[in-house]
Amino acid sequence: MSDTQASTIAQAAEAVERDVMEYDVVTVGAGPAGLAFAIRLKQLNPDISVCVIEKASTVGAHILSGAVIEPGPLDELLPGWRDNPPPICVPATEDEFWFLTKDGGRKFPVVPPGMRNHGNFIVSLGALCAWLAPQAEALGVEIYPGFAAAETLHAADGTVLGVRIGDMGVARDGSHKPGYTPGIDIRAKVTVLAEGARGHLTKRLVKRFALDRDCDPQAYSIGIKELWQVPAGRVSPGRIVHTLGWPADSRTYGGSFLYHLDGDRVALGYVSGLDYRDPEYKPWEAFQQWKNHPMIAPLLEGGSILSAGARAIVTGGWQSLPRVEMPGALLIGDTAGLLNVPKIKGTHQAIRSGMLAAEHLAGNGLDPAGFDARLRGSAVAAELKQVRNIKPGFKKGLWLGLANAAWETLVRGASPWTLKVTPDWSSLDRIGEHEQPRRDYVERRLPPRDRLQGVYYAATEHDEDQPVHLKVRDTSICIERCTVEYGNPCTRFCPAGVYEIVEDAAGRRLQINAANCVHCKTCDIKDPYQIIDWVTPEGGSGPNYQNL
Repeated sequence: MSDTQASTIAQAAEAVERDVMEYDVVTVGAGPAGLAFAIRLKQLNPDISVCVIEKASTVGAHILSGAVIEPGPLDELLPGWRDNPPPICVPATEDEFWFLTKDGGRKFPVVPPGMRNHGNFIVSLGALCAWLAPQAEALGVEIYPGFAAAETLHAADGTVLGVRIGDMGVARDGSHKPGYTPGIDIRAKVTVLAEGARGHLTKRLVKRFALDRDCDPQAYSIGIKELWQVPAGRVSPGRIVHTLGWPADSRTYGGSFLYHLDGDRVALGYVSGLDYRDPEYKPWEAFQQWKNHPMIAPLLEGGSILSAGARAIVTGGWQSLPRVEMPGALLIGDTAGLLNVPKIKGTHQAIRSGMLAAEHLAGNGLDPAGFDARLRGSAVAAELKQVRNIKPGFKKGLWLGLANAAWETLVRGASPWTLKVTPDWSSLDRIGEHEQPRRDYVERRLPPRDRLQGVYYAATEHDEDQPVHLKVRDTSICIERCTVEYGNPCTRFCPAGVYEIVEDAAGRRLQINAANCVHCKTCDIKDPYQIIDWVTPEGGSGPNYQNL
């Protein structure tokens, strides 16, 4: 689409008469942070009107995480929750930590302190959010799934005044289809961004208000996960296994999780740091290779995939924590970047930050001012500061990273230095400059056979005739520069096969298969030219994860 067409469509959108809904607070995102915030705010002041909007078709449909949770913040939010737990909630019973080689592995004699899970619970984060939603509604919170916030609303001085929901029924060329419905404006005294990692509204607001002026760039990993039903007798509910080593080389940050659930189910996945240097690296393929390791494959053989998906994980930590307040709005949860990387946990931080935001707003007349200082002075930030040097230490390689992690754990983060975080997009080596690692991959036997079959298990759904929500600002760069310099890494780092270089009578061009997108945001993060912008598609579009 040309700039002229885009401008015409934007002007037409402005001219449309829109319905307006007004609340005291609008929360963008029905994840653990957004729902915990809404619940706590209503607990503190039932008279405050609160709505939560969620771009997925149902609450939890876009939520993907390991997930093992520390229950402390949930105990505080809902003291009786253990009497009526979410549908997947398995007490952790044992931890294992392994270093893998291609043919075997060695079990670490000691599990790192942050990865010891006694007292924690294995959950489906999507199911947890679906379980939290009715409890929020019982308190008077209004929740609207299928409402995709397309942009923020602002006063003349820049103050955030709410959000505009994306229009429904817009064709791929920008014209209005017969069922066209203009998106409504939701106006509020304060807007709470709880979009998760790499939220597209948050990305714009960070830039608009220079919220990252005094911090390092944010960093990310991609987590790819599957839920399996396996033959009876193989699962030990509550068993938690993490691995590092193969199939990642020593310069690539990567590791796995394997969680034994009830009902002969296992949740498993692989995390690849998006600061990887190898332009030929394929995160999805690394996960599939790990599944076929001789220690993992026997558990899965004869089983079947129930659900699959992928999601960016925010990993910058303390150094990358942006300012979390601005006029009329604030950031919580993974939107702010609060995940504890060494623990591989963020849900407790998300819930804790949501509660803290609710307490701040309830006690300050819904004024966001002062929330940044409050968050930085809280247990949320203290936890991040203590582990701030562990993830950046792995930029020097696996073994130096482990040695640094051991030191930081020993001194409990008291090192007099803070390691820098650099942007993930800048880390990629050019073709020919990177020393090709020995991959030592195996022949895969387990499904899915390719990324497109993996998309099937994500149950992703987009109307083919809607505007492409992956905006590439200059596709000539893809063909004229990226092909030569990086070999078009978008065709490899995307876990859903969205990006494809095709050659036909018109020549060589980039084809965007937007209907495949699982909303992981990897392209927005890893693109070495930073010309890809992920924006929200029509409300209700995207994956429909089940128990991920």
